[in-house]
Amino acid sequence: MISQWNDSQPIYWQLKERTIAMILDGTLREGDALPSVRNVASEFQLNPITVSKAYQTLVDEGLVEKRRGLGMFVKEGAGQQLKDSERRKFIEEEWPAMLARIEQLGLSLSTLMTENNKQEDGE
Repeated sequence: MISQWNDSQPIYWQLKERTIAMILDGTLREGDALPSVRNVASEFQLNPITVSKAYQTLVDEGLVEKRRGLGMFVKEGAGQQLKDSERRKFIEEEWPAMLARIEQLGLSLSTLMTENNKQEDGE
């Protein structure tokens, strides 16, 4: 799941973000069970409270649901909810910074597309 931890962010937050990435990329699908708190804590040598906090954050955000005696599961609609919020975040926060950098470097859309195509073709 995670190879190493970044010291600039709390571990529970990094675990939450990695779980979100797994939902977005389809590794975890709607209705799938999340790995148990105990397994994740053991695998990554974390305090179970840290894992529980990450999972609770996902519950609070409406992405995961607790099923008593069964564990945590990805909620129906979580994938679309995440895509919508990530798209909004990209358009409002990330894209303006990228656009400013593109303009700063004097790049054009056609140049970027040409370079992208070259990379895809293995040149």
